[in-house]
Amino acid sequence: MGEVISGGRHLSIEALNERAARAASGLASLGVGRGDIVAIYLRNDLPFFEASLAAGLLGAYPTPVNWHYTEDEARYLFENSGARAIVIHADMLGPIRGAIPESVPVLVVETPPEIASAYGVDAARGAVPEGMTDWSRWLEGFEPHPGDGSAAPGTIIYTSGTTGRPKGVRRHAPSPEQMALSARILARNFGFLPFADHPQDIVAAVVGPMYHSAPNAYGLAAARMGAKVILQARFDAEDLLRLIQDERITHIHMVPIMFNRLIKLPEPVKARYDLSSLVDVVHAAAPCPMPVKRAMIDWWGPVISEYYGSTETGAVVHCTAAEWLAHPGTVGKAFPEADVRVIDAAGNSLPTGEIGEVVAQVHAMADFTYHGDDQKRRDTQKGGLIAPGDIGYFDKDGFLYLCDRAKDMIISGGVNIYPAEIEAELHKMPGVADCGVFGIPDEEYGEAICAVVQPSPGVDLTDADVKAFLRQHMAGYKVPKRVDFHPLLPREDSGKIFKRKLREPFWEGLDRRI
Repeated sequence: MGEVISGGRHLSIEALNERAARAASGLASLGVGRGDIVAIYLRNDLPFFEASLAAGLLGAYPTPVNWHYTEDEARYLFENSGARAIVIHADMLGPIRGAIPESVPVLVVETPPEIASAYGVDAARGAVPEGMTDWSRWLEGFEPHPGDGSAAPGTIIYTSGTTGRPKGVRRHAPSPEQMALSARILARNFGFLPFADHPQDIVAAVVGPMYHSAPNAYGLAAARMGAKVILQARFDAEDLLRLIQDERITHIHMVPIMFNRLIKLPEPVKARYDLSSLVDVVHAAAPCPMPVKRAMIDWWGPVISEYYGSTETGAVVHCTAAEWLAHPGTVGKAFPEADVRVIDAAGNSLPTGEIGEVVAQVHAMADFTYHGDDQKRRDTQKGGLIAPGDIGYFDKDGFLYLCDRAKDMIISGGVNIYPAEIEAELHKMPGVADCGVFGIPDEEYGEAICAVVQPSPGVDLTDADVKAFLRQHMAGYKVPKRVDFHPLLPREDSGKIFKRKLREPFWEGLDRRI
């Protein structure tokens, strides 16, 4: 029988399901029912699973909340979603208390020791405040709900908001056939499918925050299968190596920034741990520089896989380490169930090698809308499919390559320039820890290229150094006109850089970029 483990706490899947059923009865007593939303304001913790499964038993949507939110951002999500209940860690209640609607019940989870230690939470802030409802004690007062989970409509994920207010992706209630298809695609994508008949052999680590769609789907899918699920309170590179060795972890879902941090560990540290238990380490969510991925494959072996998709489309392509080595830079080949195309501005499919906008859909899956805004859903439709907002092309073997985000493409003097190409070169430059490239206003060309570079600790770089390096590797028109330096670039936990925050000051008051 599987279990979920966080620090020194273990909860069997059987006990998890019972607690979720009790919580479902409790939520029903608060008026939560089919189609309603339960906001989950928790870090990776056992109650995250309990609350998510409980909502599903009632036909309600669990909706994870980005716990980095300010009070204003949290207020927007609570109001936009119409949350009927909120489950929140005790230490996170204070900063956003003013955002919680008065009529919404709040269920408070005591911040556990491993999370308190990872985030520097003292005992007073981690305790359930007097007069508030303690989640664990509360749910124990109810009999288990008789639901079997067949009414679960899935999770509403609010997209990251890198281009403005986040949007809640709400899938229509899936049929049993659609639920089975979705589970099969997830299991294949996450490397779980070969273990379908013996899930007890899966030891899956959840190392990214579960308010993101991929770690959320990953952790819940593993638990539903009956696997052992290990929660890392907060990503730490060496601690992950320790967990892999001590827990004999077989599966992990990661993002490229985690690879970067692992690679930068001292060689003696890397050599200290036994990683032979690994079977499938899948990554997504942000572009992975080719040197970084190659270094991970060299170190961890052919266990590194990759997929591409979006919250709206789900995963639509996938590649193994062997496929990537044969097609360096690809994000994968389309799943049999997925329709993936590259189209021009008129919606026509482009031939092999030609760059255009990527559109995709898994037609047999339940369709989605944006919660409270069907027009935005219609706006995503291009060429009869969903446009995640990426620019790319196919090679002759049907492997997809991404050039950039459509919104990030720079048009300078009528020439299309892809920041991701420039960023890939900058990542190869000694002394560059991270970088972001984007367009800024230019009176003559419309847009000019700006690079913001985060130097490695103790390294001094100049504008001239960066430009001279790039001139050796790419055409002159791709060399940034402006180079700025920043000690720490704003970045999402998913690994995506908040380019909007870097770009906004340059376009303030103009009607072009945001």
